[in-house]
Amino acid sequence: MEKKELWEKCVAFHGHECGGLMIGFQASLLAAELLGLGFSANEEVVCISENDACGVDAVQVLLGCSAGKGNLLFHLTGKQAFSFYRRDNGKSVRLVLRPRPEGMTREESFAWLRDREPGALFDVKEPRIALPEPARIFSSCVCDGCGEETGERWIHLENGKKLCPDCWQAYDRFSV
Repeated sequence: MEKKELWEKCVAFHGHECGGLMIGFQASLLAAELLGLGFSANEEVVCISENDACGVDAVQVLLGCSAGKGNLLFHLTGKQAFSFYRRDNGKSVRLVLRPRPEGMTREESFAWLRDREPGALFDVKEPRIALPEPARIFSSCVCDGCGEETGERWIHLENGKKLCPDCWQAYDRFSV
């Protein structure tokens, strides 16, 4: 697919054109180029996004990373930064958006992001986080408080009762 068609596919998924979507679009293209990535049908490609902004939608569309599959993870730092990993060969890269010229309107910023090659927009670094393990499937337990099923990984035991995070109250004598 050509770059224009890929962009239109991202816009259709996201709902509108914007600079944030363009950041994720360009990051995904650069990651695909640097690591030889394609669309991930399962968990072959992993992305850890340091933001939960518009660009994440382009990562989903172009690289097949999604929260539901467990290969789109969030480590929220507020940065326009994305770490990409290939499970088959262990290669990885962290892409950090370089500062844009100041004083641009939204439209000018969008055009500036669109008109640059992906490699000119990002600093290429080593990821700060190791490749996460594949997603696990956990058995469910019924919460003794609300009666709703909860993955056993999130159940807390208190006075012999299994409690979900909503029903369980943390105990910390040092909290104010």
